[in-house]
Amino acid sequence: MLESDINGCYDSIRKGSHSFFSASKLLPKNIRDPAVVLYAFCRLADDSVDQKGAPNDAVDILRERLDKAYAGKPINESVDRAFASLIVLSEMPRALPEALLEGMEWDSANLKYETLSDLHAYSARVASAVGVMMCVLMNVRDKDVLARACDLGAAMQLTNIARDIGEDARNGRLYIPLRWMAEEGLDINRFLNNPEPGKRVGRIAKRLLAEAERLYSRAEAGLSELPFSCRPGIFAARHIYEQIGKHIAAADYDSITKRAFTTKMEKLSFLLLSVANSATVSLMPRSAIVHAEPLEEMRFLINATSVYQSNKGLIDRKAGAVMNILEQMERRDRRYQTVLE
Repeated sequence: MLESDINGCYDSIRKGSHSFFSASKLLPKNIRDPAVVLYAFCRLADDSVDQKGAPNDAVDILRERLDKAYAGKPINESVDRAFASLIVLSEMPRALPEALLEGMEWDSANLKYETLSDLHAYSARVASAVGVMMCVLMNVRDKDVLARACDLGAAMQLTNIARDIGEDARNGRLYIPLRWMAEEGLDINRFLNNPEPGKRVGRIAKRLLAEAERLYSRAEAGLSELPFSCRPGIFAARHIYEQIGKHIAAADYDSITKRAFTTKMEKLSFLLLSVANSATVSLMPRSAIVHAEPLEEMRFLINATSVYQSNKGLIDRKAGAVMNILEQMERRDRRYQTVLE
């Protein structure tokens, strides 16, 4: 990976991904640089679809770029070149970035989600897929740990959705479950035309954050299974996003007229706390929660990654067996040659 390409990736996320950029400072450099490349690719995909005037075939164009990256012939852009290198170095299963692009496709189609399960399916693609890709960068492919990474990604996405209810509505987007809106007696079209704060939409934000909190708790059990040097950065991301949810709650769940965020001082305190957390979990007994079943909507990500590892192991074993046979044949040939001489 060229240093200039990595620097280009840093530049692309420095302004747009404040929470990740803060948390990434705690990752070891051998993980931080690939993580920045990954997030730069995700930012590129998100901006390509979300920006005003984005072409209707924006996702198709992204898939073509992904095709070229996986073929080892990326287009001449720093993010593409760096991501193509990352694919080779980490042996990234293609199903993971493909899932991300599918989520972008759902955004492009302005899909709405009837149930919490439907929303989890969306979160699997736009958030949990990134969490699993981060695990791949750390060389972690254990099914239980991948499941907890999916929990963390989904929790962060639900926090984002709760924070952006008003902003999304003003942009004609709606991510909160339609069934919840019906239960609160909220008319979808009226809300999109004129989003207003109130107890009903506040209760929906509260429900989103309650589910996020459940998933944050489940996710924490998997953090102790990550490489020690990587834990502080992931703990930091978890704390920073969870704090956003606490700010929403402190504002009486009004995310229509207010937008929650974490301050620089809060980010700094969480960075310090995360270092302490990383040491503490090493001393604690392994939590049984780490073995909890994954959300069903996330299972395809886990299977794609762990099966890839299993297949790779099978190929390695077969290759090893072939090499053993060849070595035996070579030794036999040498013995025969000795006898003939």
